[in-house]
Amino acid sequence: MGNIALLIIAIAFAVLVVFLVIVLHKVSKVVEEANRTVKLVSSDVDVLLHQADGIMTKANTLLDDVNGKVATIDPLFTTVADLSESVSDINASSRKLVTRLNRGSTKRKTTSASAVVLAKTAKKFFVKKDKTEAGVKVN
Repeated sequence: MGNIALLIIAIAFAVLVVFLVIVLHKVSKVVEEANRTVKLVSSDVDVLLHQADGIMTKANTLLDDVNGKVATIDPLFTTVADLSESVSDINASSRKLVTRLNRGSTKRKTTSASAVVLAKTAKKFFVKKDKTEAGVKVN
């Protein structure tokens, strides 16, 4: 009876060893594949990092260029803001002038008369007074 028990234990141990050999073989294949994958991903990440570094360098250069151009344009926006304020002041002044003219006359001025007064007032601000500035020489 002791021999049969030893035989059963030996067969069970042999089956266990065969099973462990198969499992270890599969695990080694998985580990090898994981190593290949890690190497591939590592090389791809290196390439991506190099490309990302190049993109960041180009983006910084482009941003510096844009900042320089915006700094160049800033005075233009300031001038446009000043001009719009001046035009607004001219508009308010002409309205006041038209209102005074309408109050001073016995008859109501028509809209076209108000427009003419407004145009004449605006002409004073936009027409050059000196003909030499316009490119015409005065003898």
